[in-house]
Amino acid sequence: MTQSPDVRGFFDPATHTVTYLVSDPATGQAAIIDPLLDFDAPSARTSTRSIDAVMAALRSSGLTLALVLETHAHADHLTAAAHLRAATGVSIGIGGRITQVQSAFGPLFDAEDVRPDGAVFDHLYADGDVFALGDLTVEVIHTPGHTPACVSYRIGDAVFTGDTLFMPDYGTARTDFPGGDARTLYRSIQRLLTLPDDTRIFVGHDYLPQGRTDFRFETTVAEQRAQNIHIGGGASEDAFVAMREARDATLGAPQLILPSLQVNIRAGDLPPPDANGQRYLRLPLNAI
Repeated sequence: MTQSPDVRGFFDPATHTVTYLVSDPATGQAAIIDPLLDFDAPSARTSTRSIDAVMAALRSSGLTLALVLETHAHADHLTAAAHLRAATGVSIGIGGRITQVQSAFGPLFDAEDVRPDGAVFDHLYADGDVFALGDLTVEVIHTPGHTPACVSYRIGDAVFTGDTLFMPDYGTARTDFPGGDARTLYRSIQRLLTLPDDTRIFVGHDYLPQGRTDFRFETTVAEQRAQNIHIGGGASEDAFVAMREARDATLGAPQLILPSLQVNIRAGDLPPPDANGQRYLRLPLNAI
């Protein structure tokens, strides 16, 4: 019998991000996937309002937080992973190729405190790694293409794909970040589409395509295979690559890419304070 976790998604309209609270019904052990730290860019103020709501739901349901999981180093929002670790002692896991992302972006921000070894994270996962969440089994699937470090987490009949896949009527992730590659993304998605048809897919963001007015973030393998506007219906690899690269060429940088990456390569820790005790985010000019 296939295991089935309880899943609750928390949608942030400011960044179109979904944070997931995933739990084992038998033991109450829970993981938080892609936790969000609120950030107001004009005032440069952070807030834990969103993640506090997730933790309130966890406590009210009698769950125990066992793990924080990151699908990748996000370029559109700050992670609350370090906040959760400081508040609860929980460990943080991410794909082991985060070291490539740290190597690419650490020098951009002159982040001397960021060693490109992933050590700021507690668990560095490789493709095929398996571990427990209560009585549930978590399988790590390396799904690069959006970034070289992207992973998806398969937990029973559910898989959490981060930015690799979006809802079928929106398509797939951009591949023009350093280390991204459209052909690699296509092949990663094909791996996901070999999972059983009724596997639940939980995506990392939702945006409203023309004709839809409600935000959604749960679909299935069967729906993606048949209906995804970028890869559904048996789209060929070459056709996907041509479409994806042409589309990426029209996209601007995410609004929060510079604040997000310098925090997220630190697992959510803010940059260390300067001599005056103040922490600063760096905005390298004309660099991206």
